[in-house]
Amino acid sequence: MASIDLIRSCLDSIRQITDDIVDSILYLDAGCLEAFQFIGAFPLFLELGARAICSLENMSSLDITAHWNSNFIPVKKMVVITSHLLSDAHRYILRCLSSHQTILHCTIFTSISEIAHSAYADSPLGPDAFHEYESLLVQDYEEILIKSKRSEKHSHLNNETEEVTRGDLDTLSSNCNGSSQMDSRVDDDLNVESVSGERDLYDDSKSTEVNSSTRLQVSVHHYPMLLCPVSARVFVFPSEGAVAEACLSNNNESSLSPGLPSICTGVASDSEDVPPGATLTAHFLYNLATKMDLKMEIFSLGDTSKVIGKMLQDMSSLYDVGRRNRRSAGLLLVDRTLDLLTPCCHGDSFLDRMLSSLPRRDRAMSYSAMKSSNSLNKNLPANVQHPTLDIRIPFSMILSNKGSNTITTKLEGNIKAFMSGWNSAMFDSEAVANLSDNADNLQNKKFDNESYSLSGCFLSNHTGENYLEALLDRRTKDGILLVKKWLMEALQREKVPLRGLMGSTTLSELHAMVKELVPDQISLVRNRGIIQLALAAEMALSEPHSSRWDAFVSAERILNVNSLDNSQNLSSQIRDLVNTSSVMRSHEEYNMEPQAGLLSFQDALLLSIVGYILAGENFPTSGSGSPFSWEEEHLLKEAIVDVIFQKPKMTKLQFLHGLAKDLEANARKEEFSKNEDDFDDNWGSWDDEENDHQNDKAYGDMQLKLELRDRVDQLFKLFHKLSGLKWRTPSLSEGPLTSPSSYGNDPCARKGLIYKLLATVMAKYDIPGLEYHSSAVGRFFKSGFGRFGIGQAKPYIGDQSVLLIFVVGGINCLEIREAMEAISESSRPDMELIIGGTTLLIPDDMYDLLLGSSSYI
Repeated sequence: MASIDLIRSCLDSIRQITDDIVDSILYLDAGCLEAFQFIGAFPLFLELGARAICSLENMSSLDITAHWNSNFIPVKKMVVITSHLLSDAHRYILRCLSSHQTILHCTIFTSISEIAHSAYADSPLGPDAFHEYESLLVQDYEEILIKSKRSEKHSHLNNETEEVTRGDLDTLSSNCNGSSQMDSRVDDDLNVESVSGERDLYDDSKSTEVNSSTRLQVSVHHYPMLLCPVSARVFVFPSEGAVAEACLSNNNESSLSPGLPSICTGVASDSEDVPPGATLTAHFLYNLATKMDLKMEIFSLGDTSKVIGKMLQDMSSLYDVGRRNRRSAGLLLVDRTLDLLTPCCHGDSFLDRMLSSLPRRDRAMSYSAMKSSNSLNKNLPANVQHPTLDIRIPFSMILSNKGSNTITTKLEGNIKAFMSGWNSAMFDSEAVANLSDNADNLQNKKFDNESYSLSGCFLSNHTGENYLEALLDRRTKDGILLVKKWLMEALQREKVPLRGLMGSTTLSELHAMVKELVPDQISLVRNRGIIQLALAAEMALSEPHSSRWDAFVSAERILNVNSLDNSQNLSSQIRDLVNTSSVMRSHEEYNMEPQAGLLSFQDALLLSIVGYILAGENFPTSGSGSPFSWEEEHLLKEAIVDVIFQKPKMTKLQFLHGLAKDLEANARKEEFSKNEDDFDDNWGSWDDEENDHQNDKAYGDMQLKLELRDRVDQLFKLFHKLSGLKWRTPSLSEGPLTSPSSYGNDPCARKGLIYKLLATVMAKYDIPGLEYHSSAVGRFFKSGFGRFGIGQAKPYIGDQSVLLIFVVGGINCLEIREAMEAISESSRPDMELIIGGTTLLIPDDMYDLLLGSSSYI
């Protein structure tokens, strides 16, 4: 039987819709663009006959003029692929149709199944969601056509009956501009509520105005294979898709963030209180298994994972009846909150280090912002805004003047000419001419314009080898050596001499090899993948990224060692990190050349999270109390209060919402008062009223500090939750997962939960709290024939030939590498391991989920 390959399966899914793609204009939303970049799907779409590939959110009326497969016949077919609910994408689909009125056939593919549409709390569509939407889209489209025709007719009559003066010409031309008129009506009329069916869109008299022979035909289908395959057996959801954006926990006492499962309490969740993210995840995994022809034996660890496992069990009982000859596979669902320490730490993973250093594309127009105003259920939690996986590598790294040669200068001139012609309004001749001179300055700026950057995911090389798959299990040093090896192979193919490029792997050497690889545009395009990867490695190893990462590693090592000593040393170390961070600028000020090696206040808070989790593991407390003594924690609180009070601009934090402006105003007054005091020291005090002013100021400072301390108390309540994670969960407080001797005694070489789970499973030890969700047949045997001694034995997850482990809330590259190590070290190295997660996490993402804009604090 063929091995599982997610990339091949995704490409096969595209080929299965060839008949719809041929001779059509193709619209993809931001989530689809992100997913299809990972598999290199765009050349395949053009090969299958697509006329043009366009952005759904950023559509233009000129999209229809692009003909990659040109025959100059007006396009009559439109295909939309969306990673969102139909109700969320409706506004954009209708805008595309109203702009391209030659469309007669519209085919829509959505990654959200018809059953998931009806199960989702905020969806206005019912059990027959796809057919309902087909009719509602046609109704809305025909209403727009009728309004447009009436407006044109009214404008034409006015033109015939009225004498137009010279002053009226401008008004008439604006009224006759059908395109502008249509766009404004679409913006005013299109909203999610238009698909709710609550209003009668047109009556019989209106419908007769639309020619039945040219009526729009709409069909809606499910497209399940919309995911980001990092490799053939590792995947995450698109960051801008509905599944990744959906909330995984409702805001309550046991919740940390809408992007993370709730803390395990052992109490069964109310069926009416299931977060939307759990519902969409369950349906996606079920449809993925069906598409891959797998029969899942479901196991779960964690409260949210158990809810998802129960939904998968119910769907299997309803829809898998009669399906035979499917390959058996194990599915292990794990809550991210069972191990928050691993994604918060900076481990030895080359990909983690790169992804933490690279700029990303800004998110497209947010669907959640639109839903907040049009939602049917106003009590639904906010959506999660994960960073996109679409990286940006600035061209200025190639065009830098340092060590430039004649060939690179020629390439630079060609790129300048292209940029000047592509958007002459944006790039005047003087700006383009100065591009090279400003290259070093441009490197530190944000490159939103694709003309300035190599974008997308990491591509495959000429032999088809996937770069990400090869780098997943590499440590930093091994990853750099592998990139150098690929660069040398590319240089040999281009017949470039390697003299002077065979020394030790340094930043200057990588940069020199890249410059030798781009003598002209053809070579640049041919070797785009390895050039992008080499520049990404260069950015990760350059300042300030390298020093910041190394400083994190050093601080985490110290915290690990102190956690084995006593709580006083650990709290003192956390306090020192907070105090030291007061001399460091915030992340937003990195373009001002920060001092290398120093960590910002946000970094210190992330390390405080690491310290509290370590303290909770080694200094257990009862309930939600602190692992430190009152005195130790009080000193730490005061240190945080002082840093925020003195430098509020540096500490832009979510839990200071509503207080930040007062703190900044107070800091400005302090600075002004300090300057006045310097003046008074020279000239003396002029009035006794100055003392009263100082008393009022001291009272105001005291009030502001009291309110700030209340906010900091909320921060420490979060710290207390994190410190008690281990002792809330039986799986982590007892059993084989807690034995340090099984995974080494070196605190600096600790393994994450995923590695421990796989090692335990492969050794066939029982895991406390691991729940098996039996199928309908299994429950029948258990309740019926089991009375007569005829029962169905519970399958063991370690006996499966295929194992899919999915982390609800996200996974990081270090865990992927450790999971591969666990399988290779086991007695079953031939097991096919598939790893999935809600998103691909880096430590900065964990800060955002726990303390930033995506937190509940």
